[in-house]
Amino acid sequence: MSQTVDRALRILPLLAEGPAGLEQVAARLEVHKSTALRLLRTLREHGLVYRQQDQRYRLGARLFALAQQAVEALDIRETARPHLLDLNEETGHTVHLAVYEQGEVVYIDKVDSRYPVRMYSRIGRPVAITVAAVAKLLLADLPEPQRREAVARLEYPRYTPRSTPDAAAYLAELARVREQGWAEDRGGHEESINCVAAPVRGPDGRVWAALSLSAPDVVVTADELSRLRPLVQRTAEAVGRELCGADPRPPHQAGPPGPASPLSPVPAPSRALPSGRSAGLAPRPRRDARPARNLPAGSPAVPHSTSEDPPS
Repeated sequence: MSQTVDRALRILPLLAEGPAGLEQVAARLEVHKSTALRLLRTLREHGLVYRQQDQRYRLGARLFALAQQAVEALDIRETARPHLLDLNEETGHTVHLAVYEQGEVVYIDKVDSRYPVRMYSRIGRPVAITVAAVAKLLLADLPEPQRREAVARLEYPRYTPRSTPDAAAYLAELARVREQGWAEDRGGHEESINCVAAPVRGPDGRVWAALSLSAPDVVVTADELSRLRPLVQRTAEAVGRELCGADPRPPHQAGPPGPASPLSPVPAPSRALPSGRSAGLAPRPRRDARPARNLPAGSPAVPHSTSEDPPS
């Protein structure tokens, strides 16, 4: 990067801290005041810097307009799609992406499991908001007044004995999720389906979406699925970095390994699997980049789950 461009860009973080005078800018850049003035004039001509009546400089309106335009142009589904495919290829399990919109948590993308046992979830359909792991992450990120208001409006169906019973229990669960930074659902919507999820954070640091890995316990137990949580978290972090404009790394390089490596061998389950495979990570067949296909109700490919919205 040229020295002039580097110096000009270093002015912007300084002014983000608050208005600054010419001498302060020159001192931060370690340049003569005449050099700092030339840089400020150029930035001012492009609307990135504004000079106040007290002769101090602050960030210009053009910079905020560009930032807003860039944020609006972000397509989280398009950005996340390759990462969802990678996670599905690595594990073999169903992957969902969900967002919070107008009081509902909605799936915006899905990659189906490669196992014969499939889950019948639909892109565009609301999830079971009081039990789904993705819902817990999205609601936990709301400011406390909004979080309490949203939780108070909900109904609490008892899908299974493990479903969230009431608002007080849900608020406690959301507090745990907010503290630990991930969520899971162990049979809260269907007793035989488990899920682990991680947040996708946008440029503002807020949770823009939640990414989950789901599987029925006939394929992998809840504990075995939980061992894949570090991989789910690293995948979500990779999506977030790309949203923020950083160069994303593959999920398996996106951070230090967790307490239990998701790529380590997983103990064989105590029951037979539909295709005779061992639990945990599936083999790597050909990568299927086609959009998720919703299966019709009653399809033989969905013998295990009949609910339209599995927990995830």
